[in-house]
Amino acid sequence: MMQTLIDLYNKYASQFYRTFIEDNRWRFFTKGLGNTLIITVFALLLGLTIGIVVAAIRSSHDKNISSMRPSLGRTLLKIANTIANIYLTVIRGTPVVVQLLIMYFIIMASTRNGVIVACITFGINSGAYVAEIIRGGIMAIDNGQFEAGRSLGFNYVQTMRYIIIPQVIKAVLPALANEFIALLKETSVSGYVAIMDITKAGDIVRGNTYIAFFPLISVALIYLIIVMFFTWLVGKLEKRLRRDAH
Repeated sequence: MMQTLIDLYNKYASQFYRTFIEDNRWRFFTKGLGNTLIITVFALLLGLTIGIVVAAIRSSHDKNISSMRPSLGRTLLKIANTIANIYLTVIRGTPVVVQLLIMYFIIMASTRNGVIVACITFGINSGAYVAEIIRGGIMAIDNGQFEAGRSLGFNYVQTMRYIIIPQVIKAVLPALANEFIALLKETSVSGYVAIMDITKAGDIVRGNTYIAFFPLISVALIYLIIVMFFTWLVGKLEKRLRRDAH
């Protein structure tokens, strides 16, 4: 029994050494983690920006189009809403890995900076889902809030910026947090375009050492730790927002 335990210890100690220490393979993981976080953060910022704009267009169309008189503004709103609907249909109807391949090999074929391509691709993809989350929050806001904005002398854009959007963000924060977590995990397909993300790093080490346990378990644990950290962070933010609301 003791000899079996010693053999197991020696086996896994050797695998651990070959996975992380030999040839400084731990650097694959640190570089991959850095790229994963860079892609996630910049894609999140781009996705939020796109999502807010698309949600504002679609909610404005749904709330106001029936009461608007025929005019240039009404026509432009209908065109913008049509473009937004096409964007949502295409992005939500195709796999993100296919979007990444199209962006890397066709649309942005002139650049080989995969991190930039991934940031843009995942940002555009996330924007479609963020847009629907925020639009749902806007549509749930009572029309009295819009009337309050008009009574203060705000136009529609100012009402959205100063009154509606802050309330919506508080309401949809849990859903946005889930989208961020999903975005973080979706970046694991970045390796399809030769980006050294954390998943690709684990796969490279596995291929070099022919050891699957430590590289893949390490990748899973890293993702788990990041997700748990951001879940805790969002929980703290939600508590603070609730406290500020009172």
